[in-house]
Amino acid sequence: MSTPILSKLAHTEPSIHHAYRKTTLPNGIRVISEEIPSVKSVSIGIWIDTGSRNETDTTSGISHFVEHMMFKGTEKRNYRQIAQSLESVGGYMNAFTTKEHTCYYARVLDEFAERAVDVLSDMVLHSVFPVKEIAKERTVILEEIKRSEDDPDDMVQELFEKHLFDTHPFARPIIGTAETVTSFTQDDLFAYTSRFYTNDRIILAAAGNIGHEKLVALAEKYLRRRKGTGEKERSFPAVQPKYRSERYARPIQQAHVCTGTIAFSVHHAMRYPAMVMNSVLGDGMSSRLFQQIREKHGLAYSVFSFLGLMKDTGSFGIYVGTDKGSVKKALSLSNKELDKMKMTLLTGTELQRAKAQLKGSMLLSLESTSNRMMRLGNGELYYKSYTPLDAIVRNIDAVTADDVRTVSRQLFDTDAFTTVVLDPELKN
Repeated sequence: MSTPILSKLAHTEPSIHHAYRKTTLPNGIRVISEEIPSVKSVSIGIWIDTGSRNETDTTSGISHFVEHMMFKGTEKRNYRQIAQSLESVGGYMNAFTTKEHTCYYARVLDEFAERAVDVLSDMVLHSVFPVKEIAKERTVILEEIKRSEDDPDDMVQELFEKHLFDTHPFARPIIGTAETVTSFTQDDLFAYTSRFYTNDRIILAAAGNIGHEKLVALAEKYLRRRKGTGEKERSFPAVQPKYRSERYARPIQQAHVCTGTIAFSVHHAMRYPAMVMNSVLGDGMSSRLFQQIREKHGLAYSVFSFLGLMKDTGSFGIYVGTDKGSVKKALSLSNKELDKMKMTLLTGTELQRAKAQLKGSMLLSLESTSNRMMRLGNGELYYKSYTPLDAIVRNIDAVTADDVRTVSRQLFDTDAFTTVVLDPELKN
């Protein structure tokens, strides 16, 4: 165990929102909170600024494997004690891994906030990765891979990203492959966490009925470790859009299609127009794609567009599930809608409806302390700061119809789209 080096004073940034506060401990760990006195619960997350982007071909899936193994035993708790620690007081705990970060989170009654910080911190800092548990969890993850392969919605998205991102790490599946997952050893897990689970990459975030001073005190008590920094963020050559068309036969009933292109990073000046564009095009039942492909032509049960914005790149795409004989028509109708977005300005009514949908969805989600905690963590990881809600609303309201047309023209070169189709290949 490391000897703690923490001074009595921590650097605290001035609040830019009445409920939001951020403190950087002397050891480099960041603590951020949003106090909500009107609730009786608190959502707490420990975020690690690492994900599958920091993997290689031979370590693909190790971020996700580590996430699983954090629940399997620490220096003072076994896997059963970890599982019971919060459930025994009515709380819950979980984790997830993305391409860019990993998060371990819990939601508990406010009176058990210290227990939640204790358990989460113990997992992140003191997991021992028992060899027997590695063998068992390897089998669990292999079954998870099989489940994903059995789900054509997941599979077409995974194949789409593989061909879209090409040599970029985002082309690899977060879960890894059967080959890589089978190869991981205890030493591999310790080596990965020593490289990327470092203080400068750790954030403790909480939203709910907890004061910031209390959260900082808990961080100083349970996140005690020497100051240290990990590897610098890896940079990769920019991914350029290019035409690709791939088909895969599967024993399924319906064709599943993903088509799209490289989009923007979370820092791009056009991210808000892109969000409005995506809302108009394919988000919800009133969207253009839904109205055309499902309501007018009856070609699909599920059709939507998606926009993923990440640190240095992003993706835009359209998904549709349709009959094998309707794939060509569905793609043609999708491309017509893209052309309309490039050529014709949105009406004032459509623009305002899209803005209202974005703002409403965001504000409704903030009725959940878990969502508020997620927003704190993501904001710190991507922007190193908190963006007040009124600033986001202003940015959405500032989007014009011309902005939406401009971003559509930047993205919608269908001659450089990547398209993946899972084709039914039924066996008699």
